[in-house]
Amino acid sequence: MAKFIIVSVFGLIIGIVAGILIINSESAIPFHIKTPAPKQVIGFLPYWQLDKANQNEEKYLTTLTYFALNVDGNGNVVKLINEQQEEPGWYELHSDKLRSIIENAKKNNIKLSLLISSGDANAINQLVEKPTQHANTLINDVAPIMKQYHFTDLNLDIEDTTPASGSAQAHFTQFIKIVKQLLAKEKLGTLTLEISSADTVKYNLINISGIEPYADDIVLMAYDFHSPDSVVTGPVAPLNGAGKDSEYDVTTAVERTLQNVPPNKLLLGMPLYGYEWETLNTAVRSAVIPGSGVIASNNRAEALLSECASCSAFFDNESAEAFAEYSDPTTGTYHQISFPDQQSIHAKLVFANKESLAGLALWALGYEGNTILSPLANYK
Repeated sequence: MAKFIIVSVFGLIIGIVAGILIINSESAIPFHIKTPAPKQVIGFLPYWQLDKANQNEEKYLTTLTYFALNVDGNGNVVKLINEQQEEPGWYELHSDKLRSIIENAKKNNIKLSLLISSGDANAINQLVEKPTQHANTLINDVAPIMKQYHFTDLNLDIEDTTPASGSAQAHFTQFIKIVKQLLAKEKLGTLTLEISSADTVKYNLINISGIEPYADDIVLMAYDFHSPDSVVTGPVAPLNGAGKDSEYDVTTAVERTLQNVPPNKLLLGMPLYGYEWETLNTAVRSAVIPGSGVIASNNRAEALLSECASCSAFFDNESAEAFAEYSDPTTGTYHQISFPDQQSIHAKLVFANKESLAGLALWALGYEGNTILSPLANYK
């Protein structure tokens, strides 16, 4: 019995010493320590906003994405509208304005991304009919552009909201797969894909689980829950409220997306704009006078509230958006504006951190006012 106790104690001592040695040896090896990846902040810069974009924005960004070059049904970058007129995105790509912005971004070590876009259902249907051929055409067209302007990410924003067949989804997934393979072959950089909140609930062209393996990053465009065509006023990107104040919300869209996309690939797309409608009364979610809806940037909303003595405004905690209203003495109607502000950005930032998302994506640079981006100062 005594011998058994001695042996047991000796074995226990050996085990403790071995455990200490293992712990010390592992702590000496740096690759065993996993640190979280830096948060990303993508800023989309539309060609029509080049004059309004403030280069101070770059202190908040990790990636600057130029929006956009259009792709036609054959996979070609659209360069001409007609024989006398260049396509606007293509024209501004060569402008001194964009060149200056790109050079400044490079000096600040900001990643440059080129966005290729299409919202033409007919062109998209044609594009996916021959996915391998058209993917090759696109990369052949895009490769010299990316090299010339030092773009190291290709962002594809192919938006078709019409119902899609299973074969169309499979063809689109094949198109994405070939694009990714060719980017790697040509050593052009990473691939970012855009999806909409509708893609998470409808049988659209984009099969999220199908495209996920080929994307380095996926941006969920979590906005336009209300639009200029809405029949009632409401938030453009409600954080919460689905089933109560809104049909759908950002939280639900993110949760559904995370069923098919790992959080370290997903970026939350956030608007820097809202919408303004004309209404017959001041009630939130009141009926809209048809045809009265227009975009209202955060910059416009800030400026309006600073100079409008008769305007009233409040922040809605449920949707995490600001609302403003004022009367029109000429028509006897009211104007309602729903827009994001500094509090909105903070709420979305907190939510993105809670869900361990890869980062945020801002649509679009040039729409922001003086304070809305300040919560991002320490985000990276």
